[in-house]
Amino acid sequence: MNHKIFKPTAWSIENKTTIYIITFIVSLAGLMIYGRLPKEQFPEIIIPQFVVTTIYPGTSPEDMENLITKPIEKQLKSVSGIKRIKSQSIADFAMVIVEFKTGVTVPVAKQKVQDAVDKSKSDLPSDLDNDPVVQEVDFSEFPIMNINISGNYSLEKLKKYAEIFQDDIEALPEITRVDIIGALNREIQINVDLYRMQAAGFTFRDIEGAIASENINISGGELNVNDVRRTLRVTGEFKDMESMRNIVVRSGTGASVLLRDIADVEDSYAERQDFARLEGKSVITLNVIKRGGANLIEASDKINEISEKLKTTKLPAGVEVPITGDQSDRTRVQLNDLINSVILGFIFVVLVLMFFMGTTNAIFVGLAVPLSILLAFLFMPSLHYSLNVIVMFSFLLGLGIVVDDAIVVIENTHRILHDNKDLSVAQAAKMAAGEVFLPVLSGTLTNVAPFFPLLFWPGIVG
Repeated sequence: MNHKIFKPTAWSIENKTTIYIITFIVSLAGLMIYGRLPKEQFPEIIIPQFVVTTIYPGTSPEDMENLITKPIEKQLKSVSGIKRIKSQSIADFAMVIVEFKTGVTVPVAKQKVQDAVDKSKSDLPSDLDNDPVVQEVDFSEFPIMNINISGNYSLEKLKKYAEIFQDDIEALPEITRVDIIGALNREIQINVDLYRMQAAGFTFRDIEGAIASENINISGGELNVNDVRRTLRVTGEFKDMESMRNIVVRSGTGASVLLRDIADVEDSYAERQDFARLEGKSVITLNVIKRGGANLIEASDKINEISEKLKTTKLPAGVEVPITGDQSDRTRVQLNDLINSVILGFIFVVLVLMFFMGTTNAIFVGLAVPLSILLAFLFMPSLHYSLNVIVMFSFLLGLGIVVDDAIVVIENTHRILHDNKDLSVAQAAKMAAGEVFLPVLSGTLTNVAPFFPLLFWPGIVG
């Protein structure tokens, strides 16, 4: 009787020692790659979206729209691949948001926007101080966590502690940058008495020029000392507020006066543009921005280690460092759910199949669950995939298919053995795999086929 034989299965049965070694290597390599895979909550979504901003001081919202926004929009409408254009015009500021279709690559889209903005310059006011700026909207720029520094100290003191955190965290390879929110920024304020300045015959430009010429460092050339050439440098930076107050301001007519006689010079802080509060208290918040493709969980662990270390070494008593908005918490839960699902899936599969197929067959079918996942890990780095919620659900969906196919092959092997007593187990397995190869393949493709159209689904979801 002539039976079909599936050659890969036949070769595997005849070379079982080789298969054992390959299985061990695949399992070991899969575990190693699993430890290095980037782990994130969601896959990175790249949407070609750009913001064109223009600043035109002293202009009303209506004039901003007519003089700035509309000329830019006119040129952008001729660009192909744009999905929508939104704009906003307020006093002194105009913003145009350009969103492309997802099929357009980011560098190409950015160049198209920049070219359109360049074309619109001929229609823009000639007295613009700065050209319109094109910026890319990057979703990976959203913070992965917020580190809040609070305590019974001034905001100036807390900012120094925040800068220590900023330096240590930005040194991590997984982190792009750390933004400080809610801190005071030092500002030297020169509050000019307008009447005194005019009475003395001075202008704002005279004061500006005097300060700029005094607060500079310049090279003094080289000096030969005992046949050794040494570099000279003349430092002129202000060391204290008193030296700034005693600057001599000269006018175009030759008159001179001390800066303190026509202005109050104060070491103060810039007007606050951002505020951070936690549980009703003012805090300084550090927004941590992760590098694209980096391991979220590993970055979170390192940041927590830095926080614990600084608490015991550099921060005084009374300074609290609560962490909020940590995206790694949900990722850890989802990752643990995946691992638990794999373990429980293996256990339940084995327990159920033990009643129908025996212990040995049940264990072999159950082993297909972890082995399939470990095998998939081998290809994920080359595909630039990370472990995220989409990939995890795909694993759980695929595991059911793998178990079903294994059951079909094993059950067919038992049937052939029962009908042909003179066959060995190896021969029966070869024949069983050959008989059900096409039905198993067609069944698997049937399960995959409904998801195939999703590959062509446009937009963010696709």
